[in-house]
Amino acid sequence: MLKKVFGSAVFGVEATTIIVEVNVDKGVGYHLVGLPDNAIKESNYRIAAALQNNGYRIPGKKITINMAPADLRKEGSAYDLTLAVGILAASNQINAENLDDYLIMGELSLDGSLQPIKGALPIAVKAREEGFKGFILPSQNAKEAAIVNDLRVYGVDNIKQVINHFDKGETLEQTIINTREEFYKNLDFPEFDFADVKGQESIKRCMEIAAAGGHNIILIGPPGSGKTMLAKRLPSILPPMTLHEALETTKIHSVVGRVKDHTGLMAQRPFRSPHHTISNVALVGGGSYPQPGEISLSHNGVLFLDELPEFKREVLEVMRQPLEDREVTISRAKFTVTYPSSFMLVASMNPSPGGYFNDPDAPVTSSPAEMQRYMSKISGPLLDRIDIHIEVTPVPFEKLSDDRKGESSVDIRKRVTAARELQTKRFEALENVHYNAQMNTKQIREYCKLDDASLELLKSAMERLNLSARAYDRILKVSRTIADLEGSVDVTGAHISEAIQYRSLDREGWLG
Repeated sequence: MLKKVFGSAVFGVEATTIIVEVNVDKGVGYHLVGLPDNAIKESNYRIAAALQNNGYRIPGKKITINMAPADLRKEGSAYDLTLAVGILAASNQINAENLDDYLIMGELSLDGSLQPIKGALPIAVKAREEGFKGFILPSQNAKEAAIVNDLRVYGVDNIKQVINHFDKGETLEQTIINTREEFYKNLDFPEFDFADVKGQESIKRCMEIAAAGGHNIILIGPPGSGKTMLAKRLPSILPPMTLHEALETTKIHSVVGRVKDHTGLMAQRPFRSPHHTISNVALVGGGSYPQPGEISLSHNGVLFLDELPEFKREVLEVMRQPLEDREVTISRAKFTVTYPSSFMLVASMNPSPGGYFNDPDAPVTSSPAEMQRYMSKISGPLLDRIDIHIEVTPVPFEKLSDDRKGESSVDIRKRVTAARELQTKRFEALENVHYNAQMNTKQIREYCKLDDASLELLKSAMERLNLSARAYDRILKVSRTIADLEGSVDVTGAHISEAIQYRSLDREGWLG
């Protein structure tokens, strides 16, 4: 007897419906076809034990299972439940007339209980598009899938519940989530707050500008000056995620199984801080069966690269295209996947290999030659994509011992959000530009017009400070953001003056 059960495969951040055709006929043998990987091929052992422990069995007949479309590679253990239900239905052990209404996914344990799966959210989105009435999956993933409206989501703990639902008509409990209510309820404030940072007012100002315009930023300073502390607090001043951004971010984290059991929608902007030993595949994504990398897991959030020169040069170079295009495309012989990667890059580094420079009291000093070798580890094209370079100096004892609290992240976030709203309105007619850092040369000329006095100031500064040509556009972008924070329509000389200070690494012969 032939039965069809429906599952799903995830490629990139999109799902594809898989039809599992199970045919039970006279003879002996178990044949699984349709490009399954090893995890799926091993499923018959898990299925046999799970059915045995729940009063059912794999029939001693010839079982042929085809996973269509047969030319797509299927991977993972999430098809266990799909295959098990198909075998039971095709061998007439259960009565399953309405299998066509459901998409079924889940990994089986030997006792019949279900383990969580990856990609529940994109699968649920696809199930709704394909017109399925319900989606049966492990209860750990139920909240994640229930974000999708107009689809009945049933979280189950054991295969017995699924069998009883089809065979005996027992009703499964539907997981219902009010997506908007859940989203706004979880907009808790992050644990890190700028109020905890002593001193460093100029650096806080830089972070505010970077957050307001979505600018990439690099912090240069000796050990203990507070670079990591400041970077960790950046997400706390970024504007709250929109519902669309939250869905987009949750989808990517769902693909790699990083969504926590108790949460449906991710309400906090991601903050990723990979170690400097990371490989280029782990950073940008890829592998034989591509998975999102750290830059995609940072989508709509912050990617923090601590000790930038310690990262392998080829790892940093593969970030060039994603930083420019805000997406990464991974091509293989048979398919191509694209992952979104619109993130804010925050990098930090010491000014020299020893960590200190031109400090007579420092425990380790470096020569100018060592300094230049150290700085040359970071390529010009990568620095070209970082709008703000700022030097961080150690906090003096007087400020460290001061009991007064600094300005809180809540207050800074209000100003940042107001500036972002101005940019959203300015760029509403443009499809791929939402904030100042995304402007191209044409848009810079249109929205960053200078009067004669400001233009002369910029020209004079570039000549006197030996700023490179690539600094020109970056200074204009940052000036536009400073003007937005002040609510100014025009970019003035004062805005240009401040922006020029934030291009430390562009100064010719910069060594500290």
